[in-house]
Amino acid sequence: MTDLRPNAPKHLPHREQAATGEDNGAPIVLLHGFGGDRQTWLNIQTGLAPRKSSIAFDLPGHGEALDWPRIGNAGIAAKAVTQSLEALDIPRVHLVGHSMGGAVAALIALRNPDLVASMTLLAPGGFGPEINHRLLRRYAVASDPEMMEVLLEQFFGWEFKLPKFLAKTAAESRARPGAAAALETIAGEIIDGTVQKTLPRDELAALTMPIKVVWGTQDRVLPTRQAHKLPGTVATHIFERVGHMVHLEIPKETTRLILQNAVG
Repeated sequence: MTDLRPNAPKHLPHREQAATGEDNGAPIVLLHGFGGDRQTWLNIQTGLAPRKSSIAFDLPGHGEALDWPRIGNAGIAAKAVTQSLEALDIPRVHLVGHSMGGAVAALIALRNPDLVASMTLLAPGGFGPEINHRLLRRYAVASDPEMMEVLLEQFFGWEFKLPKFLAKTAAESRARPGAAAALETIAGEIIDGTVQKTLPRDELAALTMPIKVVWGTQDRVLPTRQAHKLPGTVATHIFERVGHMVHLEIPKETTRLILQNAVG
């Protein structure tokens, strides 16, 4: 983990920067989903490194950002990321967001369109009311490795072989003081009873930066049909036999689509 400048404020989401090649353009900022952390982007950052610099944030209430002053919905996370980018003196970025991180990216673009050069949204939150609320609430508080494995399997496509270490690592992370409580708070704010709060899709369609949405047909968290009625100005990429964790299931294809969008 590296600070990009020595006088960075205390309450910045923790981050790591991948190696960069010849590119001097806007960096790619990677925003993870609910219950994840910046480590989920390691394969993607490795794939991006020869051509683009990248920063992966821990969103408030996740990873090493459990002590963020305020923890809650995607709007709170969007404000935190924007403040961090300002503190790091990064004036323009390519945003990549997965699940809840997709909703965070969209809110950043809506509030600060000049900051965002492009958006690539992977199975993003906020594009329809349907959400597997029971799964997310159980996932928020699970700390037993066996139960975590059962829950995590539902995030992936049916044929994906879940690495054994993933459930163990996730369970250990959840057992950290304050981790489960933080996720319960976030879940309570992004889920309205049994549905999720939605984004203004018409306003998103009016944004001028390139937008890609990537989804898997076997997503059991957010149904793929939420991508079917997106405005024609949004490029939609649907992958068969892929679940909710697009960037982990098909990292090469995901990296390719991100780089297609992240020009300049």
